[in-house]
Amino acid sequence: MSIRNTILIRVYFAFGLIVLLAFMVFGKMLKLQYVDGQHWKALADSLSIQEREVEAARGNIYSNDGSLLATSVPEYELRFDAMAIPEEENEYFNLKVDSLAIKLADFFKDKSSRQYLTLLKQARNKKQRYLLIKRNVSHQDLKKVKQFPLFKSARVEKERFPSGLITDRQNKRILPFVNLAARTIGYKNVKENIHVGLEGAYGEYIDGKSGKRLMQRIAGGVWIPVNRDIEVAPVDGSDIISTIDVNMQDMAQRALEKQMIVSNADEGCVVMMEVKTGEVRAVANFMRDKDGVYREKFNLAIAQSADPGSTFKLASYLALIDDKKIDSSTTINIGNGNWPIYKHTIRDSHAPKKSIVSAKRAFEESSNVGVTKFVYQAYKDNPDQFTSKLHSFGFGKTLDLQIPGEGVPLVKTSKSKSWSGLSLVQMAYGYEMKITPLQTLTFYNAVANNGKLIAPLFVKEIRHLGNTIQSFQAKVINEKIASDHALAEVRGMMEGVMTEGTGRSVASPLYTSGGKTGTAQMADGSRGYGARRYQSSFAGYFPAEDPKYSIIVVIRNPRNGYYGGSVAGPVFKELADMVYANDMEMQGKKSFKAVNVGGRMPLTLQGSREASKKVYDKLGINTVNWDMVARGEVDTSNRGVPFVDLKYKEGIVPNVVGMGLMDALYVMENAGFKTHVFGKGRVGAQSLTAGQKLPFGTAINLELK
Repeated sequence: MSIRNTILIRVYFAFGLIVLLAFMVFGKMLKLQYVDGQHWKALADSLSIQEREVEAARGNIYSNDGSLLATSVPEYELRFDAMAIPEEENEYFNLKVDSLAIKLADFFKDKSSRQYLTLLKQARNKKQRYLLIKRNVSHQDLKKVKQFPLFKSARVEKERFPSGLITDRQNKRILPFVNLAARTIGYKNVKENIHVGLEGAYGEYIDGKSGKRLMQRIAGGVWIPVNRDIEVAPVDGSDIISTIDVNMQDMAQRALEKQMIVSNADEGCVVMMEVKTGEVRAVANFMRDKDGVYREKFNLAIAQSADPGSTFKLASYLALIDDKKIDSSTTINIGNGNWPIYKHTIRDSHAPKKSIVSAKRAFEESSNVGVTKFVYQAYKDNPDQFTSKLHSFGFGKTLDLQIPGEGVPLVKTSKSKSWSGLSLVQMAYGYEMKITPLQTLTFYNAVANNGKLIAPLFVKEIRHLGNTIQSFQAKVINEKIASDHALAEVRGMMEGVMTEGTGRSVASPLYTSGGKTGTAQMADGSRGYGARRYQSSFAGYFPAEDPKYSIIVVIRNPRNGYYGGSVAGPVFKELADMVYANDMEMQGKKSFKAVNVGGRMPLTLQGSREASKKVYDKLGINTVNWDMVARGEVDTSNRGVPFVDLKYKEGIVPNVVGMGLMDALYVMENAGFKTHVFGKGRVGAQSLTAGQKLPFGTAINLELK
């Protein structure tokens, strides 16, 4: 074969291979396009288009009185679609973009109008469809921004151009009252799986249902919405109606913080419940941080299990009396206030005035020796009778609260591993056990509630769009924890604490109350009780004749005093006083005749007859014949009631001397005069003589003395 033929064969062979390869490539293209096309198209779409969740607006949390405790406020991220106006309409874009830049600069004040103009024009040149304009924009500001040029739809030559504004909504959780009941309201952290307070416990209701939105990835890895409208709209969460009362909560926090500062304590809490319903009206917790500032960082009232100390003596005496071991008049020999037992000495905080005292007196003076001797003598042969009684009072079990984080209680039995010969004696006055303040208060509340033990209630209702979808009532744990006789006996002993015992310094002359002071040594890890750290507490209820509220106060490691009556007691008194002062229904159940001193009536300033009469009637003072007073037929000065009805005529200077400022301003302004006020107190003098006829708007000076 010639060289020429050999070369031709090689050329044809190479050409054939090229043609074959071309056919193979073409065939592969046909397969990709028509056979596997749908598969690869779907795969491409899955990489560039995703379905994202759209957060729903979380439900609100309301207080018992309708105040807003927690709410979600929408915030928006503003983006700009620079290609919303078609490229062929550049003239329209350029006409409006200057105005938009000026509006944005003037409204947000974070960039100059020139900087905004450069940013917007660059976005147009680069054909950007998702340019970030501003983050964290409020709903009110968004409504204004939507009216800016290029951000609202427009008609140009019968063509409608869409808005260039794209909004992404996020929900910001805020507490309108900031730190008020913050730990009870709580929070929810999904990433770290942390659920605290009402926010965490009722998240399934509050969270609502997320919506869905299709997002597409464009050049640069930026994700933008496929459509301007959300594909599946979110469903907003339900609202929670709590039992917290804003005013009572504020009172509780202020009273607790003030006393913690005075006593220089590390931490403390206060809880107030409504006796018959179990609804928690206030719960405050404070811990001192490293800067010395008291903050609500941990829900001590609910979560902290510790030795309750002397407040537990109420349970010991109720068990003794209900088991018919003693009565309130049963006597005990407390000696000099020291009782050696099992290589341990039980000591009273103060040496007793008498060695032989009744159970009632031992309780009133909070004698450790008295209660431990009573319990030891009654139950030493059968300690389980005592511990079983305590468990029937609700101790030893959690309360199954509506919010998470309840501390686990511990009330021993003779079968407990740590049980010793001393355990019965120690438990009698609140040691060798773990109980939270709220668990202790629940027991006190049962004593005030005629023996009905109910779990504390934090949530009353769940509502969606204003409609109740679920309501709650306190769970009854035990219908009757003790006999009527035993309950009456211990209630009498608690009232004695307030009149004759360790609580008398915090008793009120306006209403009756029952309570118990408590002082307990706090264990300090491996150092035990040697560090001399104390827990001061006070638990009780008011008014004693028909209890409406129960309160517990616990203050830990106070440095300025440590007795429960002087450290925790003042918080009880201040809170009870303020609540009582604002509760007219509670006051209406009490006679105010005791207010009269030496036969004189309470003083009232000159003013409205109807207003004065209403106050006197509310106070139960009916000895003034108001009709005769109004006619001038009765001299009220000897009763301390200088009374002049509000009378005025337009243009005639009235006599306001002796009136309170409010009444004086009311009369003067209605008579047509312009008033200037100096000093404080009631009106002592006026610059113009009463009875003069003067022009409308004449100035009059009032001097308060």
